[in-house]
This record gives sequence, C-alpha cells and structure tokens, in this order.
Amino acid sequence: MPVTITQFRQKLFQLADRALNGETVEFIHKGVIFKVVPATRKSKLSRLTPENIFPPGVDPDSEYDSTGLLKEMEVEWEKDWSEI
Repeated sequence: MPVTITQFRQKLFQLADRALNGETVEFIHKGVIFKVVPATRKSKLSRLTPENIFPPGVDPDSEYDSTGLLKEMEVEWEKDWSEI
C-alpha cells in the first residue's frame, strides 16, 4: 500500500532499508504512485550465514581436523567406483 509523500519524507531511511531488503516501497504524490527499487539488487544467497557441520560425537568447540575423515571417504569412494 503506498504511503503519502509526507510519510515517505518522514520515514525515508526506514523505507529505503525496506527496499534494500527486497520489499516493494511505494509512495503517492499528486495522484501518481511511485515505486522505489534499488538500482542493483543483492543476491538472496548473500544473506545466508555459513554454518559449520560436524559429524555426530564431535565437539564443535574443539579443534576438529577433517582431513582424516576426507581420506577415509576417498578410500571408500575409490572402492565403490572400482566395482563399477
């Protein structure tokens, strides 16, 4: 729903932040509806936060070295692929 030009002026920075977050921001002035959109949009994936995933039984606060696990997985993969 469009806001009036006065409301738009009063809340300019909040509305600009909403537009940056992908929301459609509209204001009305002299009967004409204007839409505010950023010139460049952020990727939706840019808002993701990285998450470390640990195998069951591993303490996330410990110094976990996954190289041994990776080597073990590669050995199993090679066995599986050699059977094909």
